[in-house]
Amino acid sequence: MNSVYFDSAATSQMRNEVIDRVYEVMKNSFGNPSSTHSYGRSSKSIIENTRKTISKQLGCAAAEIIFTSGGTEADNLILNSCVRDLGVQRIISSKIEHHAVLHTIDELHKNYGIEPVYLNLNACGEVDYEQLERLLQDSSKKTLVSLMHVNNEIGTMLDIERVAKMTQASGALFHSDTVQSVGHFELDLSKVGVDFIVAAAHKFHGPKGVGFAFIRKNSGLQSLIFGGQQERGLRAGTEAVHNIAGLETAFELAYQHLEKEKNYILDLKKYFISELKAHLPGVKFNGACTDEFKSTYTLLNVCLPISPEKALMLLFQLDLKGIACSKGSACQSGSDKGSHVLNEILNEEDLKNLLFDFHFHLLIPKKKLIM
Repeated sequence: MNSVYFDSAATSQMRNEVIDRVYEVMKNSFGNPSSTHSYGRSSKSIIENTRKTISKQLGCAAAEIIFTSGGTEADNLILNSCVRDLGVQRIISSKIEHHAVLHTIDELHKNYGIEPVYLNLNACGEVDYEQLERLLQDSSKKTLVSLMHVNNEIGTMLDIERVAKMTQASGALFHSDTVQSVGHFELDLSKVGVDFIVAAAHKFHGPKGVGFAFIRKNSGLQSLIFGGQQERGLRAGTEAVHNIAGLETAFELAYQHLEKEKNYILDLKKYFISELKAHLPGVKFNGACTDEFKSTYTLLNVCLPISPEKALMLLFQLDLKGIACSKGSACQSGSDKGSHVLNEILNEEDLKNLLFDFHFHLLIPKKKLIM
């Protein structure tokens, strides 16, 4: 039976080249990168070369890339230090951010008394840019804007350049969770004035448990994890050299094949939409996911017109047939509260009629495994 994998936004299959690189480094470059002998220097060079690879592609300095365990840790590092060390008193965000941001903002409100402000959203999940501009002009409080580049459930994209210009003009800081866009979109940090972004390797066919934060030079951010002076004092703990090497290979290949794979996946998405419409009258698409200019090419959020009784068994039946897809975010798979994203963008009537929503995350086909 051929398998169909429709859950690549939750995690993607590692490329064979990445697996080979991770294995080679685990076998041959096992030295502690903080050690000064040849084994340590070999490991250290892998880390620094990866930092250079990322910085060259993103248009920033190598010293501005800090390796983390993934997007959640990077988001926590940035938001916590902005409040604790940089004196941020207000965070402007949206209610459809990843919970790594939303729950961190809640904790900062409880522990530091920061003022959380959430932007209005339209039916597609786009933020109210005019409201953001007014908010940035109307307060003397030191402000951090935290808005994700690509929503991980509905795929709606932020106009990151527009927001960067607003924050620069007002003197606010700008953090963007770019976990769903790094490796899938070009981003030139020499031209886009965002202060902080984050990435996770397993979203672009790299290993789990490793990612990075871009922290703009002279930001003043301080470490969230205390110990040694690894990662320029911003992230203590011995680096996972094999994972960082795997991240580098996955990152290089993602951008090397970006245009070809983007075109293929976009065609696949368009075909999928047309087939759903043809065979399932009444199907609905949430957010802006059918608009290729406002939504990522890698994701489709679908509301299927089926009864609640059939919906309960649908995921199970699909899985038995070799089709893997998600109902809600993978991070919330144990929750029965439904999607916090759809709860924010759909009106009461739509929510009442919402029978079953799926997230289809499309990525690169791998032999018998279709992503």
